[in-house]
Amino acid sequence: MKIDRIEIGEVAIPLRTPFKTASRTVDAVNNILIRIVTDSGTAGYGEAPPTALITGETKASIREAIMQYIAPSIIGMEIFDLDTIMQRLHASIVNNTSAKAAVDMAVYDLYAKTLGQPLYKVLGGAKRKIETAYTISDNPIDEMLRDSMQAVQDGFSILNVNVGKQRLKDVDSLLAIRKAVGPGIRIRVEANQGWSPQDAVRIISLLEDKGMQTELVEQPVRAHDLAGLKFVKQHVQTPIVADESIFSMKDALHIIQTQSADLINIKLMKTGGIHEALKICTVAETYGVDCMIGCMLESKISVSAAAHLAAAKNCITMVDLIGPSFYKIESYEGGPLFTGGTIKLGDANGIGISAFPKAHFKKLGVIK
Repeated sequence: MKIDRIEIGEVAIPLRTPFKTASRTVDAVNNILIRIVTDSGTAGYGEAPPTALITGETKASIREAIMQYIAPSIIGMEIFDLDTIMQRLHASIVNNTSAKAAVDMAVYDLYAKTLGQPLYKVLGGAKRKIETAYTISDNPIDEMLRDSMQAVQDGFSILNVNVGKQRLKDVDSLLAIRKAVGPGIRIRVEANQGWSPQDAVRIISLLEDKGMQTELVEQPVRAHDLAGLKFVKQHVQTPIVADESIFSMKDALHIIQTQSADLINIKLMKTGGIHEALKICTVAETYGVDCMIGCMLESKISVSAAAHLAAAKNCITMVDLIGPSFYKIESYEGGPLFTGGTIKLGDANGIGISAFPKAHFKKLGVIK
């Protein structure tokens, strides 16, 4: 069974409310989608969001990377020759990790479909249900309280709260949310590189002193500031997660060996897809380090792929896949079932997606 063609398009899905972090505000998901079709007609699906502030990619660069470099390198290859496909994919162009991730997950989707199994089973997993956090945007306190209470009402027991814009005032927002939702809700803090190392230690220490019971703090300092990240970890009790600081297995190994963070956040758009994410999981398992899996305002295709990886790997103990609950519409067919804070993996082959979305989709081209 050979790769016959790769179809590429784009989707625009409005969000229910704007997504706000310390670094950006987004009103809609505007992502590149691909479909890899074999000579037998079987199709696999992939997706890439343009997240220029993190990966350096735009819609135009993702489209060109796939059409001009990645797709031509793997057209005509046998789908079961997975290792060679991945070697060619990653050698076709440097960086461009989101473009690579879209093709990677579509290949894995196809691979699992040809084996007649859900992807999580092919990857060695047996979990059929995982629990995800709900992301709270960085807004004025009254809006953050409203969104937090609504998320709890909708069935989420874990909140991932975005802060980082106001430094010490972030403490007030977080304490207000804790008081509103009560002690039974797990709260994670996503600082989005918004603090200096000194401010991070001051803020996290204040939260600890005031009984915030923060489950973890994610990427408190700039991605390149590994010394600052380690400084924060050494001076607080709350677990520290490295997110934007880790793209590759090499990055993960360095963070772990230097003890610069307690946990690792895997995102397929940073790693370049499932193939490289599995290497990070192997490193984490070797050193006994837990991982989180997250996403970058992706729609159901790539969120589903990430959910399958989370269900397959025991080292992934924390999930932040906001999924379709964040969007005004959801026009995909198939995939895992998102109900409140629960993601249920089904029995469908591959990642479970069976077609491009029916609405808000535009076809861009075909590579043969």
